Amino acid sequence: MTALAWLIPAALALGALGLGAFIWALNTGQFEDLDGAAWRALDDVEPDANSRKSGEVAGLKDRGGAPPPRDQRQHDA
Repeated sequence: MTALAWLIPAALALGALGLGAFIWALNTGQFEDLDGAAWRALDDVEPDANSRKSGEVAGLKDRGGAPPPRDQRQHDA
């Protein structure tokens, strides 16, 4: 019986903590763009080795803003 006296308040506290985290996520806009991350994961533009420093995407500088065709991209094996 003493275990229930400890487990029930612990379960209620964890439930309240989870509910609080969910309400916080709703209020801060964490669920606003649900599809954006999925589309960014499927985006076919591959970063260049030097793009981390310059902020440019592979092939965009050489071809006037258009990425290179798929068959002309260099892939590391």
